[in-house]
Amino acid sequence: MSSVDLTVPENNKSIVREAFEAVFNKREPGAFEKYWSADYIQHSAHIPPGRQGLQSLVAALPPEARYESSIMMAEGDMVMVHGRYYGIPGPNWIVVDIIRMENGKLAEHWDVIQDEATEASSKSGLPMFGDHFGVKPIF
Repeated sequence: MSSVDLTVPENNKSIVREAFEAVFNKREPGAFEKYWSADYIQHSAHIPPGRQGLQSLVAALPPEARYESSIMMAEGDMVMVHGRYYGIPGPNWIVVDIIRMENGKLAEHWDVIQDEATEASSKSGLPMFGDHFGVKPIF
């Protein structure tokens, strides 16, 4: 099998996708060191500074907390991801995570966060994420 020559933006999207899956869904040991820069800069109002701040937040999440992404866009060293965090205390969050990549690692992060609307509270009658309201049960 030959290796795929990805453009920098496509490669960055792939790294972010792998990083979020490793940390938020698989809770892989060593994932923070593998994917996040040691000098990681955190701009979120919900997460303490640095890589250690994100590690602390993830460690405090309930075991059933998960993340799913949909739309990803990348340009140069920047990646934007539209996602849903669920199984967290309170309502699900619909988030746009904005990540600056450096040397193949997540180096800086901003986010825009909204509580996910329910079907009853959605003025448009449409879900904020994907094609359904909330999370479909996995059976």
